[in-house]
Amino acid sequence: MRFLRFGSATAALVACALVATPAVAQAGTKALGTRSLAAVLTADKSGFDRNGSDFDILTAAVLAVLKAKPSSPVGVLTDGRTALTAFVPNDRAFRTLVADLQHSKRLPSEKKAFTAVAGLGINTVESILLYHVVPGATIDRRAALKADGASLKTAAGSSIKVDVYGYCWKRVKLVDADRSDRDPRVIKFDINKGNRQIAHGIDRVLRPVDLP
Repeated sequence: MRFLRFGSATAALVACALVATPAVAQAGTKALGTRSLAAVLTADKSGFDRNGSDFDILTAAVLAVLKAKPSSPVGVLTDGRTALTAFVPNDRAFRTLVADLQHSKRLPSEKKAFTAVAGLGINTVESILLYHVVPGATIDRRAALKADGASLKTAAGSSIKVDVYGYCWKRVKLVDADRSDRDPRVIKFDINKGNRQIAHGIDRVLRPVDLP
C-alpha cells in the first residue's frame, strides 16, 4: 500500500507542525471552552452501525492508535486546551476509501471498513489521522468561507488547500495530495463550536499520497 510510505517521517514533522500557526483563525474575542474533540467523538456509544453520517470508524481508529501508541501525537485530540481544527471523515467516507483501495464498487460495512483500515498498520493509520488535523488554530465556518486558496499545514507536516466555491451558496472543499480522485467536501461545519478544538465533517478521507 502506498500509504505506508507516508508514515516514516511523521514523528519528526509533528513537533514542528504543532507549534505552527495557520493564517486563518476563528474570529471574535470570546474565550473558548476546553472540551476536547475526543470527548465529542466518544460520546456516541452506538458503535458500528448503518448510519454513514456519523464517525464510528474515525473514533475506532483514534482509539486504536492511542491504545497501541499512548504517546502518539494523535493524543492532542484529547487535550481540549490545545487549539486545533480537524476535518473528520464520516463513516461513508471511510467505506468509500476502502472500496477504492480494494477496487470494488460495493461499499463494505463499517466493521469491515475499519478492519481494512487497521490492516494498513498503526503507523499508517496514525499518519492518515494526523493529515486531518490542523494544529494551532480554531477555524470556524465563518473563517473557512473566507479562506479560499489558503494552505493549511497539517500535523503530519504536509499541507492541504482550501477551495471555496459556489455563488449563492458558498461551499468548501479540501485539495489533498491525490490528484486523480474527487477532493473531500465539508458537509458539516462547527462540530464542538465554542471550544478551542473544532471539527468539520467531510465526505471523503483526505489522501496524503496520490493513489492509483
